[in-house]
Amino acid sequence: MHFFKIDELPETRMLPGIDRRAVWLDGVMVTFFTFEPSAIVPEHAHPNEQITLVTKGAMEFTLGEETRLLRAGDGVCIPPDVPHKAVILDEPTEAYDAWNPPRDDYKV
Repeated sequence: MHFFKIDELPETRMLPGIDRRAVWLDGVMVTFFTFEPSAIVPEHAHPNEQITLVTKGAMEFTLGEETRLLRAGDGVCIPPDVPHKAVILDEPTEAYDAWNPPRDDYKV
């Protein structure tokens, strides 16, 4: 797939209030997340590098021991195997994530 429209990519309900779409090549993946207000991404870690950019709304993001409020235009770089979590605030929120290597479990 060389050209795509985000809203035409297959959508997966990842967790309650959290939907994901993805596009990828052999060495890179981008995911497009939509979050309902008050949705929670529980603490987790993975071997992939991840860069998250909030494009709409706001979330409280914890990376390791540090927590910050991220709003549209804010981002976070997540090294491999570092625990992180997100709590969505009281507004619909969207974020884009870049991954290296691509996550096989996110390929639809």
